[in-house]
Amino acid sequence: MAILKILQYPDKRLHTVATPVTEVNAQICTLIQDMADTMYAAPGIGLAATQVDVHKRIIVLDVSETQDQLYVFINPKIVSRDGVHEFEEGCLSVPGIFGKVTRAESITVTALNAQGESFTLDAKGLLAVCIQHEMDHLEGKVFVEYWSQFKQSRVLAKLKKNQRNTM
Repeated sequence: MAILKILQYPDKRLHTVATPVTEVNAQICTLIQDMADTMYAAPGIGLAATQVDVHKRIIVLDVSETQDQLYVFINPKIVSRDGVHEFEEGCLSVPGIFGKVTRAESITVTALNAQGESFTLDAKGLLAVCIQHEMDHLEGKVFVEYWSQFKQSRVLAKLKKNQRNTM
């Protein structure tokens, strides 16, 4: 078990587009376990490999109340979207910041699981939001970037102030 360092916004590495995983091997399985351990320890409900400075198309998430229903998505692709939903989001890379983002209400996603097997999942509600949020990380986008420039500048100021206060 390793707890990985989570990159903090506005770290430029969060804007790196992740590359596909070509083989699910022991190294990828170790990364998945370390990501899950990191997410649970943070604590959070989702984590993209980009957030731990590994630019591979991998996300882990667990939206269950008991934190015992880990989903692993390798090379995820959203194949359909339906509806529109505004949801209050937060992010382990943007600590203490929460705000509304509009996303699809339900999605269908295809991916590989931790064993390298292909699967398709229909998701709605929090699960759909979380998948979309984490997939944004794989594309180099952070949720606050859906907001106006003014609101983003206020977020940056608040994060800088919080960093000064913790030193």
